[in-house]
Amino acid sequence: MSPLSGAACERSGRTTVAWQASPVPLLLLLLLLLGLAGCRSLAPLPALSWPERRAALQAVERYSFSGQLAVATASEGFSATLRWQQQGAASELLLRAPLGVGGARVSFDGAALQFVGADGTQSAGEAAHDQLAKILGFEPPLSSLRYWLLGVPDPSVPAIESLDSTARLALLQQGDWQVSYGLYGLSGGQWLPRQLSLSRGALRMKLHIAQWRVG
Repeated sequence: MSPLSGAACERSGRTTVAWQASPVPLLLLLLLLLGLAGCRSLAPLPALSWPERRAALQAVERYSFSGQLAVATASEGFSATLRWQQQGAASELLLRAPLGVGGARVSFDGAALQFVGADGTQSAGEAAHDQLAKILGFEPPLSSLRYWLLGVPDPSVPAIESLDSTARLALLQQGDWQVSYGLYGLSGGQWLPRQLSLSRGALRMKLHIAQWRVG
């Protein structure tokens, strides 16, 4: 129980003891009982340490989300809706963007990439990487993104981490990429990012996640 919640419960307890000596109206008693219940509901769940939460999130095998993506490069920018599904090492992305950028479906199994354009054109291997870089203006680090999206570093790459006051990841540096985290939200019992930004050189990418599903 937090200090604030504890103080509220203690105040309610003193009032209840006073009532035993001097009866008060039934309505006030009910309000006091509701206040005690509120104190219990405000008690925070036991918090894991950052190393424990990091390991738990890195072990997540299945998740999905939908959100809004904004990309700015040195020469252009665009926005798109993004749906992401993760199953083990396999990532499935669905991008929908305005005319001029178009949309795409991207499948990545951790090694091989497949790309399906808005017109149904399919490509694989190096051609798929070229098409993805063409539509985005850069080639995203998909192997690491599956972890960054959850608010943890890629365990296979050295990382520099900065935590916020609640021991959640605020800033991450891996390779040439820097990831900063804004809002978090509680989903499936885990605090997961709602806003994050990626940068590398002149490239900026922002993602606002509207809905998470884990497991």
